[in-house]
Amino acid sequence: MKKKADAKTLWKLFASMFVLSSCTFGGGFVIVSLMKKKFVDEKHWLDEDEMLDITAITQSTPGPLPVNASVIIGYRMGGLVGALTAVLGTILPPMIIISLISLCYEQFRTNEVIALALRVTRAGVAAVILDVTLNLAGNVLKTKRVMYMGMMVVCFAAVTVFDVSAMLVILTCLLIGVADAAIACRKEAAVQ
Repeated sequence: MKKKADAKTLWKLFASMFVLSSCTFGGGFVIVSLMKKKFVDEKHWLDEDEMLDITAITQSTPGPLPVNASVIIGYRMGGLVGALTAVLGTILPPMIIISLISLCYEQFRTNEVIALALRVTRAGVAAVILDVTLNLAGNVLKTKRVMYMGMMVVCFAAVTVFDVSAMLVILTCLLIGVADAAIACRKEAAVQ
């Protein structure tokens, strides 16, 4: 699956990650929707299942979701050089923006116009997060696996109703997924 890195692909990868990272307000979950639109729908570098897998992996590994996703996508597109290129494209925009804001922090903190703009931006961020949630839920429903759909409902209830730690939910799902994969491999080996 991993492709050999060429300069044109690396540049497109860097530019895509740079633009996505520059436009991502509201945290890591916002970039998932943007990455799907860019890399699945527009560029066709990944398919829906790969993006869903990348999302699951990046959520269950330590570190910022956008950086984790960029490592996987970059490696998929261009090996180690692709991973480094994608990470650089992902981390540069926030570094530049935060550096500039830190120079003018006091003015930003007390400026009513900026405070209002940030409050309004929250509505857009909430809409994008809802889009990601519905998209991921739709992908789970497309599998038509009762176990996956049941896990989704149980996990949602565990987190929202019973206030179970999201980390515990993710780790439990990871263990169930590994067990399910092991069972599927044994069944496949028994058939052959």
